[in-house]
Amino acid sequence: MISIDPHTVSTAELHAHMLSSVAPRPICFASTIDNNGISNLSPYSFFNAFGSNPPTLIFSPARRVRDNTIKHTLENIMANMEVCINVVNYDMVQQVSLASCEYPKGTDEFVKAGFTKEASVKIKPFRVKESPVQIECIVKQVIETGQEGGAGNLVICEIVMMHIRESIINAKGVIDQNKIDLVGRLGADTYVRASGLALFDVEKPNKNRGIGIDALPESIRNSHILSANNLGQLANVEKLPNSEEVEMVNNNSEIRNLIYRLETDPENLEIQLHMKAKQLLDAGNVVEAWMLLLIKMEK
Repeated sequence: MISIDPHTVSTAELHAHMLSSVAPRPICFASTIDNNGISNLSPYSFFNAFGSNPPTLIFSPARRVRDNTIKHTLENIMANMEVCINVVNYDMVQQVSLASCEYPKGTDEFVKAGFTKEASVKIKPFRVKESPVQIECIVKQVIETGQEGGAGNLVICEIVMMHIRESIINAKGVIDQNKIDLVGRLGADTYVRASGLALFDVEKPNKNRGIGIDALPESIRNSHILSANNLGQLANVEKLPNSEEVEMVNNNSEIRNLIYRLETDPENLEIQLHMKAKQLLDAGNVVEAWMLLLIKMEK
């Protein structure tokens, strides 16, 4: 394990380690406007949601590490206290990267990066028409975290209007994560595409109380087959399958034959059942996996 004291390395080195570790990060494509009416567009990956009542987003146009200057986005926000946050999907990511070039003040990145201006409803900065979700915000507060190169400027935004492309809404009336096809930043020049095989579900245990890993039988807890994620799945159930459910699996001809073949080799039987349970867990079939494991416990 490498241990790093922030006070003993350069800001640039620490910055690189931080951004490669705290990732992936959503991208705020911030649209602002200066006092002369000239638009500015710039992406920021120090960004996330921090509350829904009031609806609050925060992003940080940090001071440049190399020369301690501030971004045009921050200058515009301090002048007008408004910003339109446009989310970034795969179809627009290369143009967004182009907009991150440090063009001279007064350059309109809508023009440079080839984006289309869409009038906002409640604020002056324009929306990016190509973005699947455009969020109009007023800026409630800007908090400086320091005044040296690399210091953040937390721009605390309250959402006053959201615009969502209808084509990304599913039959349940919510945003389909595959259709919105978001991207996120990692370290250096690496991005991630948040769709397709990259997506998976983890059931939230906020309504029912899981039994906990400490409640798992020792043979399961110390399994050489089941992963830590598998144990987490097993421990997240509120209660175990009942005897009738277990008997249903016990009556499965494949399982009966497996138990019959290996009844004199309990160690190998446990391995085979744990392997089958792992396949079920990796496919999200937690209850069925428990049934298999409980059969082994009863033998």
